[in-house]
Amino acid sequence: MTIDLRTYQHSAINQVRAAYQARRRAVLLVAPTGSGKTVMFSYIASSAVDRGGRVLILAHRQELIRQTSRTLAAFDVAHGLILPGHPATEDAVQVASVQTVVRRLERLDWQPTLIVVDEAHHATRTTGHGRVLAHFDTARVLGVTATPQRLDGQGLGTVAGGFFESLVSGPTVQELVTAGYLSRPVVYAPPGAPDLSGVRRIGGDFAAGELAAVVDRPTITGNAVTHYARYCPGQPAIVFCASVAHAEHVAAAFSLAGYQAASIDGTMDDTTRAGRIADLGTGALQVLTSCEIISEGTDIPVVGAAVLLRPTQSLGLYLQQVGRALRPFPGKTHATILDHVGNCHRHGLPDDDRVWTLEGRKRRKADPAPDLAVKQCPACYTVHRPRPACPSCGFVYPASVRVVREVDGELAEIQRSAARDAAKREQKDAKTLEDLRRIGAARGYHPGWAERVHAARQGRQPMSRASQ
Repeated sequence: MTIDLRTYQHSAINQVRAAYQARRRAVLLVAPTGSGKTVMFSYIASSAVDRGGRVLILAHRQELIRQTSRTLAAFDVAHGLILPGHPATEDAVQVASVQTVVRRLERLDWQPTLIVVDEAHHATRTTGHGRVLAHFDTARVLGVTATPQRLDGQGLGTVAGGFFESLVSGPTVQELVTAGYLSRPVVYAPPGAPDLSGVRRIGGDFAAGELAAVVDRPTITGNAVTHYARYCPGQPAIVFCASVAHAEHVAAAFSLAGYQAASIDGTMDDTTRAGRIADLGTGALQVLTSCEIISEGTDIPVVGAAVLLRPTQSLGLYLQQVGRALRPFPGKTHATILDHVGNCHRHGLPDDDRVWTLEGRKRRKADPAPDLAVKQCPACYTVHRPRPACPSCGFVYPASVRVVREVDGELAEIQRSAARDAAKREQKDAKTLEDLRRIGAARGYHPGWAERVHAARQGRQPMSRASQ
């Protein structure tokens, strides 16, 4: 079967080829979830084989390997699998588990001319991906990812100690929504976000054990079930949880409410995991709860909702999770995002334009208050870009105040964003330390923010939490 490409896919592939022609060895292709990255690298792999090349495609999860194998098979691209229990083949394309290749590096008797790295934000010098790329150091490399930003701030480019020399940017989420290739995200953030002020951060994100203890509570789970029933009842949904036990508890709550629900986690055998994912796609399940299994790569277009019950400081993880619901499907008018943990306030809306680089970013000692152009409707809890009225329910916001500033004898009018004004008013109206802690927890501010603001109001230095 011929691989038919969309216009933007042709453009991205041509940019990748231009980078190789400019003598770049390793190119990173960045495109949103649902843009067809697997199709694009399958086309590139097929073209490489036609010119006599050999291609190694690396993935780190069984679901990603199966998805790649299905796509290659649909396009009649012969390929083998490098996995435990699978016999070796002489095919010019091999789809491989990173972990398996690492174990067999010294025994592999062939040299790929091109290595494709799926979910390439994992490819650093210290990971299994990095060991494979360093071993086959003469092969060209094509990395693909929707989110080339790592939580630890480490850059993926050679300038930051990584592998990639060039970045090719595909279309934006908004462009794909406008063209009908992705569903329009509608985000709801119900009130009552969990208080994360006491949760430590390890490696830049919330400590997993402590986080689970905060979010695995009947009130939060009950809100998740209630708002699912209100905004997207019966729609196939993925619920992202903080731990295996949390995922099991949430699935039980949905089942008790009369929905067909089950949980999935890494402790399950491949057959069980694949079966439950398939059940969500066929309608046998309405709700699938997950702990770090289906954030990346899982393609279930019928999924109409993503329920966020795991707070995260990772922009990449947030975008991967909401991206599970953005694929179009017949009869699907939009994707519902139920954000019960304030991730949209930390990272912005799923279809915001973002600028990606290979340089990485410096880690900050403390996170400043976010300055995101988002607004939340007090009537229906929709989170959207600032506008005079809520796009979901029509609630009309009070007129914002315009600020006039005098500069060098001339008047300049500066209108602050409505979202920032609302945030400042909320902070100003907070009278007590507990009020400030509640605001800080809901917005995901750094622990101690409330104490610093409260102490500043009192004209003194903040006490440490241990001394309170």
